[in-house]
This record gives sequence, C-alpha cells and structure tokens, in this order.
Amino acid sequence: MKWFDIKNIESIDSPALVVYPDRIKRNIELAKKIAGDVDRLRPHVKTNKILEVCQMMVQAGITKFKCATIAEAGMLSTRGVKDILLAYQPVGPKIKGLIHLILVNKDIRFSCLVDNPESAYIINDYCRGQQIRLHVFIDVNIGMNRTGIRPEQAPSLANLIIKECDYLNLIGLHGYDGHIHDSDLQERQRKADLAYELLKETFQKIQPLVPYPLTKVIGGTPTFPIHARRPDCECSPGTFVFWDKGYGQAYRDMRFNYAALVISRVISIIDSQHICLDLGYKAVASENPLPRVYFLNEPNAKPVAQSEEHLVVKVSDSSQYAIGQVFYGVPHHICPTVALYDDAYVIDEGRIFKTWEIIARKRYFFF
Repeated sequence: MKWFDIKNIESIDSPALVVYPDRIKRNIELAKKIAGDVDRLRPHVKTNKILEVCQMMVQAGITKFKCATIAEAGMLSTRGVKDILLAYQPVGPKIKGLIHLILVNKDIRFSCLVDNPESAYIINDYCRGQQIRLHVFIDVNIGMNRTGIRPEQAPSLANLIIKECDYLNLIGLHGYDGHIHDSDLQERQRKADLAYELLKETFQKIQPLVPYPLTKVIGGTPTFPIHARRPDCECSPGTFVFWDKGYGQAYRDMRFNYAALVISRVISIIDSQHICLDLGYKAVASENPLPRVYFLNEPNAKPVAQSEEHLVVKVSDSSQYAIGQVFYGVPHHICPTVALYDDAYVIDEGRIFKTWEIIARKRYFFF
C-alpha cells in the first residue's frame, strides 16, 4: 500500500479533495526548520483556507499569519492567532469587514496594506468613525508590478500616514516577489536579492521617520529559503503546507511533501488509448495549460483535453482500465484547487475518517 492509497475510497464520491494531516505536520516542521526562528515565520493561509490546518500551525508555535481575504482573516481570528496581516489593500465593504473583526477581537493585532494616499485617507476616515487605530504596512512594489507603491514614492506615503492619518499606525513594509519563479536556485537567489535590496533601501529611508522599530515582510514560497537566511525580515510562504506538482517540479531544492490530492474515477473508455475521468476544470485549477494534474498511481497517463466535468487522458492501453477505477492526482496548482471544494476528506492511517470544511472559500461568511 502506497502512502496515498485510501482503503475505504468507495465511501466518497468523486471528484474530491483529500488531505493527509501527517504530511501537513511534516511540512510545517520543515518550514519552521528553514525559518530558524518561528517568530520570523508568517505563513499565508490562502492555500489551505481550513481552520484545522491553521490550528496545526498554531499548535506548532506559529502566532503570526498572512491572509488575502476578510473570510481568511475571520477564520484566523477563531483559532488563537495573535497577529493577522491582511495582505491586501481593503476597499469598500472590505474596510467595514476588517473593522468589524477588529471590534470583536480586541486581543488580536490586525493590520492591512496601503499603497497610495487615497486609500490611506479613506481607511483612516472609516477608522475615525469607529474610534479605532488600525496598524498598516506600506506595500512596496519590488518587481511584481501588481500592487505596491514605487520604492522612491514610499517615504512620501509614510510621511502622509504618520502626519495626516491619526487613526493609522505604520508598523512596517511589505514586499511580495511573486514574479520570481526560476527553477535555477542561483538565478532565483540573484533575483530575490535584488527584490530584497529594493525593500531594504526603502525601509532604511522610512525607519528614521518613527521612534519605534518597523517590520519587513517579504516573499512567498519560492524565495522562502533565501529570505529565511536574512535575520531582519519575516517570511510568508503559503503553498508549502500542501505543496503541489508545479512547485515540486520547479523547486527541487525544497523538500516539502504532497499533502493534498484530488481523487477522480474512470467514467468512460473512449478508444484503445483514451479514457475519460470525472475531473473537469471545475474540480482542479485550470489557469495553467494541460497537464493540470499528475497521477501518482498512473504516472504515464497524460491529460489531453478537459471541459467542465470531464478530463480525457491518453494511456498506452485502455483495456488495462476499468470503469470506476480510482486515480490519485497531484494538482499543478493546489491553491485555487482547494478553493473549488466545500470540504476536504481527512486521511488517517489510510482511511477517510472525517472532513474539514474549507470555510474561508466563503468570502463573505465572516461579515
């Protein structure tokens, strides 16, 4: 029996998401080892979105987290987390949602990102209306070109927050380097160093503006081991907790385990070399070209076509497959795959014994 085999697989319909807590635990321990000091680890929960997985990290001594949605922030607030960074610039109802969480969780330090004066003023006005002070990080564009203020403009924004936004408390700088995804470690190191220098130089201009120490938060999973060697920043990997085929192929220097799979079954034999599975792009992340999933028990099976509820797979001899046969798949991209499911089946000692709700896929659940 292989590590992924499920003895009572007949008890669940497919497609389905399954998770392996023992492997999740090993991934958490490896992340702690890479970080060196657990206090410098701020995992991003956008990958798992599951209360119980976050609780595993809390039990491992992790107290600070990053998230992307109000629902994820709300999820974290129920699990003994003391420091939650909404790594997103809230607008409209998101500001109200964040303020609501602050009002009902006074023992938690919430913070969010700001990258422009208009947002700073708007968020400050909302906070004034509720008479609360909100901690903020200035989001600095260190190469991702998605959000973040240009480094040379960041000191001006810092001055504005400090002098004109009386209900905002500047506590640090945030930089995300998601544009760095080189498989070659040396090239990844070179680019990560450049991104870090941008954040560091900006930080050095802003730190003298306040009498207390500011914090630097940088990176995701691909550059995590690189930034972890720096003594003056917090690291925020996310995918590490489940891992996936995309990262497994690209970053062989990292030894995380696959800890979440998708289960599918053969529903049709098409011809001598093609079969069809019940794994459409509503069941596995589809933003990448095929193959979007790799099968642990059928490594030579090649996905060749996909629609909403179907996946056509090329095999050497379709007569070797039976209707209903189970395929265990590793998604190319696990993060959006998780968000496609309401629940994950939990596998312990080769058996399904309960489910975990993927509660934070409900964006508005915590309002």
